[in-house]
Amino acid sequence: MGMDFEKDRPIYLQLVERICGDLVSGKRKPGDKLPSVREFAFEAGVNTNTVQNVYKQLEQMELTETKRGQGTFITPDPLKISVMREELKKQLIDRFLSSVETMGFTQAEILQSLKERRENEC
Repeated sequence: MGMDFEKDRPIYLQLVERICGDLVSGKRKPGDKLPSVREFAFEAGVNTNTVQNVYKQLEQMELTETKRGQGTFITPDPLKISVMREELKKQLIDRFLSSVETMGFTQAEILQSLKERRENEC
């Protein structure tokens, strides 16, 4: 098995973002149990040390809790997830704007294109 990863970014950060994305999209819910380190490493096609690093990062972000002998669980606190959701949104917007500005587009052009696209969808 295995997942596809971007070559220019650390794998553990990409896995953290995927789990955060699963939280934002509702694929994972507050209180859900995460797979064991070995299970997730096999599923992702990465080393178990990488997954341990992912789980450590998520715990430092206060998005997970490790219960000795039971496993790692998504925080049951919806406020922590809400804060992470807003942070993730900001990061995605910043990355998008940086990308399009590098190509020479202005923010005004991008906003206009987004408005036009939105109008065409309705």
